[in-house]
Amino acid sequence: QKPTFKQRYDEAERRRAVIMQRLAGLNERARAHPAYRRAATLLNQTFRKASVAQRLATLQAAEWLIDVLENLTPFL
Repeated sequence: QKPTFKQRYDEAERRRAVIMQRLAGLNERARAHPAYRRAATLLNQTFRKASVAQRLATLQAAEWLIDVLENLTPFL
């Protein structure tokens, strides 16, 4: 069964909330990195401007940046 628009919208909002918590949990060194600001922009301004279909790709990009920050943090 294909999910409705409302279900896709709600799922994107739930994923965004989880990713925002993950971003907030990064340490100070990671927060000083430019990728942190870009991830925050993706999760806020870019996410809000995107269509529901595009929001999933925006969330994936933000998750990738957070992965990079988490992997870089021990080296910063």
